[in-house]
Amino acid sequence: MCRNIKNLFNFDPPVTDEEIRSASLQFVRKICGFTKPSKANEASFLAAVEEVAGVSKRLLRSLETTAPPKNREEEAARAKARAAQRFGDGNASAY
Repeated sequence: MCRNIKNLFNFDPPVTDEEIRSASLQFVRKICGFTKPSKANEASFLAAVEEVAGVSKRLLRSLETTAPPKNREEEAARAKARAAQRFGDGNASAY
């Protein structure tokens, strides 16, 4: 799974269309291997992003849960703490 694709379900405030599109863009980039497609592939690439975004939006709107919504700031802080523990504090150079 691409680490840049974030969980979008059950947040308060709810996910935005822009967040869904950003995750869809990351997904399409990952599966096709392009960061930016060539002119020849641009239309297909952008169409795929829009299709994935549409399907994702319908999925997220149809899901149900009894769990309370997650707080975005708390989840971001947890992710930052996990990254710091996993990768260090960021002050050391890679090599």
